[in-house]
Amino acid sequence: MRKLNLKPTAGYILIEPVEAERKTPSGIVLPETHEEKPQRGKVLAVGPEEITDSGQKRIAPCKTGDFVIYKQWGGNEVKIEGKEYLFVKFEDILAIEQSA
Repeated sequence: MRKLNLKPTAGYILIEPVEAERKTPSGIVLPETHEEKPQRGKVLAVGPEEITDSGQKRIAPCKTGDFVIYKQWGGNEVKIEGKEYLFVKFEDILAIEQSA
């Protein structure tokens, strides 16, 4: 896969969604129709800080390479070369996964 040459605009993060495991802990394989939209992804690029309507700076909550959890219906989907990506607003990031 070639490297994406995209830089998000202020206040946005480019995320590659990571599909959820289709097998339950007990070994049951879930059908595709049961799957929900992914809410976890890898940060590919981060836009510059955003200036809010009140004039405050909103800095990115994560950095390139982080794995994040984001709001279920957050983000704008784009398809590039057959692969789906999301542009998610800074405030739609719920958590950043920490290394063990």
